Amino acid sequence: MAGSNRSASLKDTQRSIPVGTLNATISTTVMYIVSVFLFGALATREELLADRLLAATIAWPAPVVIYIGIILSTLGAALQSLTGAPRLLAAIANDDILPVLNCFKAYDGSEPHVATLFTSFICIACVVIGNLDLITPTITMFFLLCYAGVNLSCFLLDLLDAPSWRPRWKFHHWSLSLIGAFLCIVIMFMISWTFSVVSLALASLIYYYVSLKGKAGDWGDGFKSAYFQLALRSLRSLGANQVHPKNWYPIPLIFCRPWGKLPDNVPCHPKLADFANCMKKKGRGMSIFMSIIDGNYHESAEDAKMARRQLSTYIDYRRCEGVAEIIVARSVSDGFRSIVQTMGLGNLKPNVVVMRYPEIWRRENLTQIPATFVSIINDCIIANKAVVIVKGLDEWPNEYQRQYGTIDLYWIVRDGGLMLLLSQLLLTKDSFESCKIQVFCIAEEDNEAEELKADVKKFLYDLRMQAEVIVVTMKSWEARADSSSGAQKDDPQEVYTSAQRRIRTHLSEMKEAAQREGRSMMEDGKQVVVDEQKVDKFLFTMLKLNSTILKYSRMAAVVLVSLPPPPLNHPAYCYMEYMDLLVENVPRMLIVRGYRRDVVTLFT
Repeated sequence: MAGSNRSASLKDTQRSIPVGTLNATISTTVMYIVSVFLFGALATREELLADRLLAATIAWPAPVVIYIGIILSTLGAALQSLTGAPRLLAAIANDDILPVLNCFKAYDGSEPHVATLFTSFICIACVVIGNLDLITPTITMFFLLCYAGVNLSCFLLDLLDAPSWRPRWKFHHWSLSLIGAFLCIVIMFMISWTFSVVSLALASLIYYYVSLKGKAGDWGDGFKSAYFQLALRSLRSLGANQVHPKNWYPIPLIFCRPWGKLPDNVPCHPKLADFANCMKKKGRGMSIFMSIIDGNYHESAEDAKMARRQLSTYIDYRRCEGVAEIIVARSVSDGFRSIVQTMGLGNLKPNVVVMRYPEIWRRENLTQIPATFVSIINDCIIANKAVVIVKGLDEWPNEYQRQYGTIDLYWIVRDGGLMLLLSQLLLTKDSFESCKIQVFCIAEEDNEAEELKADVKKFLYDLRMQAEVIVVTMKSWEARADSSSGAQKDDPQEVYTSAQRRIRTHLSEMKEAAQREGRSMMEDGKQVVVDEQKVDKFLFTMLKLNSTILKYSRMAAVVLVSLPPPPLNHPAYCYMEYMDLLVENVPRMLIVRGYRRDVVTLFT
């Protein structure tokens, strides 16, 4: 390895290292073989075993020739080591592979004086020990580990057949490298199994330390290529078929900056990172953190790359397992539509879209935010993606803020069990482990309540989920006078009337604008046809549901409720009014919409 250790001093490394290494190996091998035959011809077996300096005994013209040769050979090997080892140590330090070696760094073209002094100290310490039989096995182990590592790297690169693996030495096969690595390990244990175990343990600790603390870039080692090939094979084995519910993992697509004011140096709301961790069981799973930059791709490509690096760094800082993606598009709606169609490979596609509820829409932008919000939800429905909207994100607890009370589920429509699964995932986190789950079911009539409660209890029992089932009977549309549930900050009838008045004002403005321009009412290129009675019905349904939530779940740690789909031909403004009425005075809520697939199963 002398040529490799001093490769920086060679003019043509690609030619000098192979030629020099092969010539040195061939010449020394010939010398060793000739020495075996010569010693065998000159001495008996007993003499070979007894006389440790037989070469001096039979030397011509006097034994002193051998003594001088041993001294010169030892000095030559020592000087060679003192020349190569400090440079190798300085190169490792310069590459930041081991941060503890930073003191041995040397500038280009300068001699590694500190590394040389440290190497000399090690050599002197070994000489002072005065026991060659103790030092030799230790040095031999590390040499053999070095050779085994080189052989293993060649084996992996040749076996995986990476396109960049083009060795100049053509007479090579991966089996030779594998045999070489295997022989190195075998010889280590033949010499001393104690030294072998200690050496392997020390090498493993160094490797772990480098992977944990090392700051060096990607050097293209064989393990990375093996990981890549393994990932490709695993992805192909998953196929494109639907995943069975017992193998289903949430792969959330986190919408980092859809609305809300964040500082420029904060690429993602910190509570979104906390919530992304809540969707994983024991940290298993992957999240995709996504942000959209408005503009032209040719003009904003560099800004997107810089934003992606910042977001990746932020994800690592928040200790989230995930990747960062930045999209440049003319609008948030166009960017999200591109992402929801193309993001992911095979079955490793995001299946849950997570975003913050736009609580600021009324004071920031009365038209753009509602249109974007409705567009994203409709795109998720068409692309068959689940949706989780977090209301009260600023108050979402981190891992150190323990919550007490209940996790309340208002199970209104069939969602494939996503709401149940989310509640179970929340219970696995330290912040929610003290909470209990309550499932609220909505019955049309009083006589259906007991039967519905028994059915839901049986279903939860079969799913091995513990939860209390509460059936709530919703009043019919005509029973409007009974809408007051008491103990609210605002009078519910007044909130309902205010929303009704704002919607009618907005619709009248849309009609006036359409009449001035001589066209029908349009929004985002689609005709708007609104039945005011249906609008009132949607508003009243949201009011009744909100009143029920405030009546039963005022002290809940978090409330989960089904997300109503945007009604056809209704303006986005109307839908935002419906949603505002639903979340009114509820501090922390997850609005969930599943997709056409079960995510929980009765089978283990």
